[in-house]
Amino acid sequence: MNHRTASSSSASRTGQPRKGPSEYGYFSDGKWLTAEAGTFEDFDPWTEEVFAVAARCGRAETAAAITAADRAFPAWARTTPAEKAGILRRAAAIVERRSEELAETMARETGTTLLNGRFQLGLVIQLIEQAAGWAYLPAGEVLPSDFPDTTQTVVRRPLGVVASFTPWNGAQILAWRAILSPLVAGNTVVVKPTELAPVSAGIQVAEILHEAGLPAGVVNVVTHGPGEAGPIADEFFENPAVRCVNFIGSVPTGRMLAERAGAALKRSVMELGGYNPLIVLDDADLDYAVRVAAFSAFFHQGQICLNARTILVHRDLYDVFVERLVAKAGALRAGSPLEEETFIGPLITPEALSRVDERVRDAVAKGARLLTGGTHDGPVYAPTVLADVPDDAAVSVEETFGPVVVVRSVESADEAVDLANRLEYGLTSAIISGDTHRAVRLSERIRAGSVRINLPTIDDEIQAPIGGVRDSGWGRSGPHSLHDFTDQIAVTVQSGERRLPSF
Repeated sequence: MNHRTASSSSASRTGQPRKGPSEYGYFSDGKWLTAEAGTFEDFDPWTEEVFAVAARCGRAETAAAITAADRAFPAWARTTPAEKAGILRRAAAIVERRSEELAETMARETGTTLLNGRFQLGLVIQLIEQAAGWAYLPAGEVLPSDFPDTTQTVVRRPLGVVASFTPWNGAQILAWRAILSPLVAGNTVVVKPTELAPVSAGIQVAEILHEAGLPAGVVNVVTHGPGEAGPIADEFFENPAVRCVNFIGSVPTGRMLAERAGAALKRSVMELGGYNPLIVLDDADLDYAVRVAAFSAFFHQGQICLNARTILVHRDLYDVFVERLVAKAGALRAGSPLEEETFIGPLITPEALSRVDERVRDAVAKGARLLTGGTHDGPVYAPTVLADVPDDAAVSVEETFGPVVVVRSVESADEAVDLANRLEYGLTSAIISGDTHRAVRLSERIRAGSVRINLPTIDDEIQAPIGGVRDSGWGRSGPHSLHDFTDQIAVTVQSGERRLPSF
């Protein structure tokens, strides 16, 4: 079948004519195919209309995709750095050419704003261009030996087939991150995008790599309907050709997948959620701290694993900081993600909106003060600031995926660090201070994979590793992740004969 077939147009919830849904197959062995079980509907969070129709893959389609990846692996593992880099440079050019279309697709499929979509795609282009250079990074090292005429080396070799689970909330950047590292390391990949963003988080990446000249079978994409990931996951864990599971998503799902990977003796790489603290010290520039806090808490409607979930403010600044943060939150423009000035778009699903609202209501019922927000207009939840939140409220201890932030007054930097470390999450964090040396010293005590000083908790630089500690997972993105997707093999060469004991 043609992997994309336009159907009739329809009217949006705003009454404006919109493009009708497009139909997509799944991508296996370099071909777009139909699934035996048919298709499922992918909804636009803003209009609540069908955005796309995608293949409903099951175990058979997944097994075929794994077979294609396994068959393509030996040749891809031997592909030269120049060939890999050429494909990726072409892919970066295609992303740049299609960037407005890709940003609009993300807005329609996931509700992210055009601002966020363009931000993501700028990162994607940087990521692909940098990844082209990773192919030339050292692939091993030479070790000293205690024996004469002996050369001892350690080389990195690809694992085989990697199964990558990609999420909806940073659909383009996270999909490319989940694919490029194993790919550059010499592995082949089978991608399972979330059913909430099969197009942005998988299908479009396959389109681009295919156009760029990636050989058949090196990257494959299997999509599935709501609640139908089980058979695909079963095949990933039970098929011996899959050597690594690469997951970006929530802590509960990551915990379950890691257990299954351990039982199957498959390597796993996990980038999980976080309850990310932002600390405002007593010497911070107040206006700047408010801008950083609002961006950290509310960018992409609070639906990024790197969003700030709690803001810890020194008591000397607390009252004025809270007043200004509330004003800033109330001034953020909300509405259609396709309008240029929108900062707050819809939450991904009605169920997600209900969960956020329930968390806020639970906190208020337990004694928290609602300083702003706590309401919604259709699928858009207002930026919400909570104070005096008790520890037994879910929003105080669990990642709430929405535009909700908890503010707390602290007596000292030491108390702020203690509160920042009180939960077992450890993804990212931030410190705002007028004294960078003081902030750097304080950062040494924060247990998180990233500490951003005088920056938002969301601050992606492609060359820097991103990943968590403790319950926020293990493994890293970027060039640092090549070790996660390769085996270290010791190769020892003896020139001449070595004297062996007792022989």
